[in-house]
Amino acid sequence: MSTFLAIDQSTSATKALLYDAQGAVLGKASREHTQIYPQPGWVEHDLEEIWANVLTVVRELFAEHPDKVSSLRCLSLTNQRETIGVFERGTGRPLHHAIVWQCRRGAGICQDLEDGGHGQQVRERTGLRLDTYFSASKLRWLVEAQPALKAALARGEALVGTIDTYLMHRLTEGAVFATDHTNASRTLLYDIGALRWDEGLCELFHVPKEALPEVRESSARFGETTIDGLLPNPIPICGVMGDSQASLFAQRCFEPGSAKVTFGTGSSVLLNIGETLRFTESGSVSTIAWVRHGRPAYCFEGIINYSAASIAWLKDQLGLLQTSAEAGDLAAAVEDNGGVYLVPAFAGLSAPHWKPEARAAIVGLTPAATRHHVVRAAEESIAYQLHDVLHMMNADAETSLQSIQADGGPTRDRFLMQFTADLLRIDVHAAAVPDCSALGASMAGMLGMNEVVTLEELAALPRESHVFRPQMDTTTVQRYLHGWNVAVKRVF
Repeated sequence: MSTFLAIDQSTSATKALLYDAQGAVLGKASREHTQIYPQPGWVEHDLEEIWANVLTVVRELFAEHPDKVSSLRCLSLTNQRETIGVFERGTGRPLHHAIVWQCRRGAGICQDLEDGGHGQQVRERTGLRLDTYFSASKLRWLVEAQPALKAALARGEALVGTIDTYLMHRLTEGAVFATDHTNASRTLLYDIGALRWDEGLCELFHVPKEALPEVRESSARFGETTIDGLLPNPIPICGVMGDSQASLFAQRCFEPGSAKVTFGTGSSVLLNIGETLRFTESGSVSTIAWVRHGRPAYCFEGIINYSAASIAWLKDQLGLLQTSAEAGDLAAAVEDNGGVYLVPAFAGLSAPHWKPEARAAIVGLTPAATRHHVVRAAEESIAYQLHDVLHMMNADAETSLQSIQADGGPTRDRFLMQFTADLLRIDVHAAAVPDCSALGASMAGMLGMNEVVTLEELAALPRESHVFRPQMDTTTVQRYLHGWNVAVKRVF
């Protein structure tokens, strides 16, 4: 029986998962990596640590399932999308820590370009906004801050890539320098209509076009690997997608009008809009869902910077939680939020507000407020932000969703899922398997390896979900949303 290996390199951890040909999980290993904060608002990852963690989790997985190794068809890869790295050609040696999508160090560059009238040009070619959430401004900052790095890029000795590109360069011992359309589309350097790197944007952000990877379809083959000698014989790398698009794929959102939300460190809401590229004037961005046989599918996306990251902040910075998993039970232990709201603008507010200067606040504290209320406020903030994004996207797409697919670790939090359904007033289908990004990459790999031939065959693969239906009365929902809106305006 064929088996498939997926690497899921996310903002907080690296996972290795084994799947069978029906998409069932056979095994899983995970390892967290360090979050580096050089100064307030800056976030970095150590690429060498991430590479070491890839080898560690694969080694652990193979040790637990030695009988599955010989039947591996391919390795698939999904990753945090906008995080960017610069590394040495051939060796893959990092030349700087990866700069994470949460990092705000490019905000000044984005503002200067916006003031200079470049916002519309960027929007028309990339579908994105001039915001440091995306990669290019951070690259420009790095080039301007480190002349030696700029020189190495100009000489062709240094390469630029998202995490998938870096890992594939390491996995193939420098033989492959490539990415897929979904990752390329998140850099502010890629023309999503023409499906190519844009020379004008590369010049605008001081990034040599020659330093950028070849762009292939997600189901293409990206060379072969022994995973640094962990396999006796090489297997193809096939199935590469940015994490949010991979989960859209896994949720079988193949038809226009279908949508999903991935709950993670941040949250991404994707709404399939079909093969015609469309733009909006609201807070939605337009992006590539995938490209298949040369034909792109597009989607609207609503981006939420801080979702589960707010729960991690309560645990790691304030010490209010022992584990993130207990947040739901603590939130449910009080009857309501007691008027307490957490607005998680730790890195500004993204869609629909796009207020990079906003900063986080806990609003509505009284002497009666307890740890439970603060935890509940953090849990609720995830659902409030999703409500605002979906309201915006429904208007952009001129549609009204009847349900939404959900995935990610927080979907195991029953309080959060029920509160989300109550606020949205639609059914929330929470995937029984939370690791949909890894599954989506593996499904793309199955297509590329001809294990399945059509999207219809993929759609027919088994899947399970738990449905959360609205229960809260409309008056209570409106009261909660009013309090949230007042709190949000205060952080502006």
